[in-house]
Amino acid sequence: MKNKIGIVGGGQLGRMLTDAAHKLGFWVIVLDPTPNSPAGQVADQQIVGSFKDKEKIKILAEQVDFLTFEIELANAEILSKLSNKVKINPSAKTLTMIKDKLFQKQFLKKSKIPTADFIGVMTKKDIISAGKIFGYPLMLKARLDAYDGRGNKLIKNEKDISRAMQKLKGRLLYVEKYVHFTQELAIMVARNTKGDIKTYPVVATTHIRNICNTVIIPAQINITIQKKAKKLAKDVMKYLEGAGVFGIEMFLTSNNKILVNEIAPRVHNSGHYTIEACVTSQFEQHIRAITGMPLGSTKMIVKAAAMINILGRSSAKAQLRGLKKVLGVANATLHIYGKSETRIDRKMGHITVVGNTTNEVIQKATKAREMITI
Repeated sequence: MKNKIGIVGGGQLGRMLTDAAHKLGFWVIVLDPTPNSPAGQVADQQIVGSFKDKEKIKILAEQVDFLTFEIELANAEILSKLSNKVKINPSAKTLTMIKDKLFQKQFLKKSKIPTADFIGVMTKKDIISAGKIFGYPLMLKARLDAYDGRGNKLIKNEKDISRAMQKLKGRLLYVEKYVHFTQELAIMVARNTKGDIKTYPVVATTHIRNICNTVIIPAQINITIQKKAKKLAKDVMKYLEGAGVFGIEMFLTSNNKILVNEIAPRVHNSGHYTIEACVTSQFEQHIRAITGMPLGSTKMIVKAAAMINILGRSSAKAQLRGLKKVLGVANATLHIYGKSETRIDRKMGHITVVGNTTNEVIQKATKAREMITI
């Protein structure tokens, strides 16, 4: 039996993927630059090395039957070269396209998937020109290595341009027209190696400083918008190669138009709730998908759920306080990622609450979050 899985990346996503893989009988090796990484703490083996290190990725690939990644920083070039030696999913081609956000936008436009208007820029003059085309505010974004808001800067007027460029100095950039949305939505979509596709419920997300803070399940939208979002997600999948779970983030506008904001070729923060709220978690689903197994049911087993991230509020050694209090909250599940140091806005864990009504789960999740310090 082929039962060895390699994961490029050893963060919290890799940790939860490893837990899911172990339950299905797989053996897991992770590659991460941080010794004793969150995933390394639970995996069968960790290789210490960069996500971009060609030689370390080769070493990982030689030891496994299936190779996947939990972070877009993975070296797509070497993954592409290794694809004839080990089963790699999602495909390196998909990773190459998605990790460059300008390429991703161009892909969406070419595929006729609705998204915000955009333009590549190099100079201040280019951004001024974009401001004349799109108007203000607009978003200046880094094309590469940008996630959790670390590569975004809102430009409210022409005077903000120099400051925004300084923040993103030395990086390839593009400008995106600002979308005045009424809700941010997300949906997890799974496809296995046989091409079978399943979608999870549409969820509503809220962000703080461009970082996901809460996820409400299901999104409080009418059935027509739900169907529209699911169809759009499936349309996106027609143009992406490879198996696995994909996170698709969307904007809902005031005239009920849905725009695709970003695609993640991996399990995603907006799908953490699936561990407690669905028949098959996104993490088990990803393992099923990349190893050629049948996809599991994506149905919810509760009426409502809320997930809230535990973001760092200071820079210090991680010290968990409030554990007993949180465990006393009915229907709340706490996940701590095992990171030794906390930083402002660093994802240190999350809390999921399940229940019968949206108001109930939001109130309990918010209450539980305030009980925790780390």
